[in-house]
Amino acid sequence: MRNVAIIGAGMAGLAAAERLRAAGHQTVLFEKSRGFGGRMANRRSGDFQFDHGAQYFTARGAEFFRKITEWQTQGLVAEWGPGSYVGRPGMTAPARAMAKNHTCVTEALVTRLERSEHGWHVFDENGSINAPGNGTYDGVILAVPAPQAEPLARSAKAALPQIAQARYAPCIALMLAYEPETRASADHWMRPDDSIIGWIARNSSKPGRPHDTQTWVVHARADWSRQFIDQDPRVSGEALHAHFRALTGIDAEPLYFAAHRWRYALVEQEVGMPCLFDEATMIGACGDWCLGARVEAAFDSGRAMGETMAEALAEILA
Repeated sequence: MRNVAIIGAGMAGLAAAERLRAAGHQTVLFEKSRGFGGRMANRRSGDFQFDHGAQYFTARGAEFFRKITEWQTQGLVAEWGPGSYVGRPGMTAPARAMAKNHTCVTEALVTRLERSEHGWHVFDENGSINAPGNGTYDGVILAVPAPQAEPLARSAKAALPQIAQARYAPCIALMLAYEPETRASADHWMRPDDSIIGWIARNSSKPGRPHDTQTWVVHARADWSRQFIDQDPRVSGEALHAHFRALTGIDAEPLYFAAHRWRYALVEQEVGMPCLFDEATMIGACGDWCLGARVEAAFDSGRAMGETMAEALAEILA
């Protein structure tokens, strides 16, 4: 049994941990947020609930379809339209279930990696992170967006130059809540022909969501989001709200209003490889940025990374 540190507890990191655990290895996941799932995110405020990141996921391959079927059996996933699936009761449900099987350190923003004679050390801005096995990790997996993985790989002197090929589009998301009887021209979701808004979804129409309020999630288009990503989200949110009103016919004042900035929202250019690995340092990297802008791509990349790391560890143990 060997120890592996995984930076990032989104779908890719969790899938890698799952594969390594099946191979008999120990993992510790370091997650900068309080929860799990990355962009499979869910925000709660009082009685309101919003999937403000990934809206749904699909399965093109047999492996991920089997995983979805497993989640459905456990009541963690439901279909939201033919072939489109959502976590239940929120998008984070599958990730939370996966995380229960692993040691996870949350609110840990990893800033660098260092190697000693005993193994890899994981640091944040205050020093070595207090975590099981820190300082004796045989390998490290970077399961974060490419722009965040690149400086960590550099700190470890890992040869992973392909990371720089990945490109992301940002997205500004708006969350709105109304009284349940509020009338709207849109039903469940729409992709409007609009220069600012690219996606509108009635979050409360998804399976397992509360129906005593009407909640909506709005995603801005990439080009527009680039212009506003560094500005006060309240300002960009007001602009999105104005267009939302015009597109849906909802003139009522919202019971809840909030905007969120996703700096690394959608992969525009992937690396085109399942994962990256430097055997000399035992540092690997994975994520949807390896294969494409889909939850399934993150899962497949993480599985491939877990398999690659397990094979490398097996050679060490041989």
